[in-house]
Amino acid sequence: MLYENIEKLIQYGLKTGLITEDDISYSTNLLLDLFQQDDFEKPEVDTENLDLEEILKNLLDYAYENGILKENSVVYRDLFDTRIMNCLMPRPSQVIGKFHELYEKSPKEATDYFYKLSQDSDYIRRYRIKKDQKWSTDSPYGKIDITINLSKPEKDPKAIAAAKLAKQSGYPKCLLCKENVGYAGRVNHPARQNHRIIPIRINDSDWGFQYSPYVYYNEHCIVFNGQHTPMKIERNTFIKLFDFIKLFPHYFIGSNADLPIVGGSILSHDHFQGGNYQFAMAKAPIEQHFTIPGYEDVEVGIVHWPLSVIRIRSVDEKRLIDLADHILQNWRGYTDEAAFIFAETNNEPHNTITPIARKVGDTFELDLALRNNITTEEHPLGVYHPHAALHHIKKENIGLIEVMGLAVLPARLKTEMELLADAILNKKDVRQIEELEKHADWVEEFLPKYDSITAENVNDILKDEIGHVFTKVLEDAGVYKCTPEGREAFARFIKTL
Repeated sequence: MLYENIEKLIQYGLKTGLITEDDISYSTNLLLDLFQQDDFEKPEVDTENLDLEEILKNLLDYAYENGILKENSVVYRDLFDTRIMNCLMPRPSQVIGKFHELYEKSPKEATDYFYKLSQDSDYIRRYRIKKDQKWSTDSPYGKIDITINLSKPEKDPKAIAAAKLAKQSGYPKCLLCKENVGYAGRVNHPARQNHRIIPIRINDSDWGFQYSPYVYYNEHCIVFNGQHTPMKIERNTFIKLFDFIKLFPHYFIGSNADLPIVGGSILSHDHFQGGNYQFAMAKAPIEQHFTIPGYEDVEVGIVHWPLSVIRIRSVDEKRLIDLADHILQNWRGYTDEAAFIFAETNNEPHNTITPIARKVGDTFELDLALRNNITTEEHPLGVYHPHAALHHIKKENIGLIEVMGLAVLPARLKTEMELLADAILNKKDVRQIEELEKHADWVEEFLPKYDSITAENVNDILKDEIGHVFTKVLEDAGVYKCTPEGREAFARFIKTL
């Protein structure tokens, strides 16, 4: 069985292009060494049906049964199967060379190659990603995308305990640092031997281009500073975004905000996220145009979107960089007590921006979502953050991906929605079911809307209602509401420009 699965993995490497005929003996010997074998007899295998998940499962089972893999939980299996895949991986310099060679033909050919490699290498685990639940829901702002993220494996208690006891390492400094390439990992840091990064230059500085292992949308990429330096939204941010767009015009690119609550999960390392995907916000039209003195040549308007977004458009990206910096500086210091916008309280700054850049035809486009992270006793997690009544669905920060109209919802919702469907169909009291009690008010609110809920339509109803909750989440995150008063207050800020 071991030889058969080693040979199947070699054939998988050949089929995907991870290795060539010249690499067969080398890769085979690396695998034999990993599995502590001195001998090998090449078996006949079916090369048509090569299922990577099954091959790796068989190899991991063998490693555990023969004492090579000490623990059999998902954390340890993931560390070991990444070592297995390393035996097929091309060197970083080979990947970079091939990328540049293809880039000369077209940026898209280069990214197509790199995205496929990142999946074939099992850095992006296709078989886990496909478990994610995805759908879209109609809203007053267009179709909103929803995903329940099931591809991040749940850690078992043993691995969690081991991670707490593990010696704290400062290497790599974080999950984004370039030193992750080839890193073997540990219980509290994923293995990255099958990970590759493409070096790029933006704003005359060294950055890295890679894909997210969790791909929340098509070709979900991460672009990160070569230095471990904190997130900061400033004029240079806009220069970097457009430098990237000029390198890869078929991608969008955006940045999380640089303040807690309205920022992303990693504020310690300057990075952007992009990809080859059109979000609902990108499709949303401008609902009201404005002219900014000194920028009469730039199209400016408020986007029809639940967050407060100013869209600026021009064929000259330098004009957008100048105007974006002007808007950012004004917003940083802007207070409007009537609209509950405070630039700072007790010397703590509150105003920042989530920017997203793209190219549409020959026109550069920049969306600037105005953000504010003020908290109150009533809203201790943030006034412009999902309010408590919505936490049963979404409590986490509204970062770049959510801002653009994709809900990344916690894995717990899959089980909870299955239990909820059963409770609704069997007319159980949701308040009396411990796991579902938090959903009770929501269920009582939406049930009267439906004349008939059956086994055939209950799941679609729940998906739609989750979508409606997420729309409210986005409305909560908007500093100016989509009401006449909200739009009037928004216009007051734009007049200061």
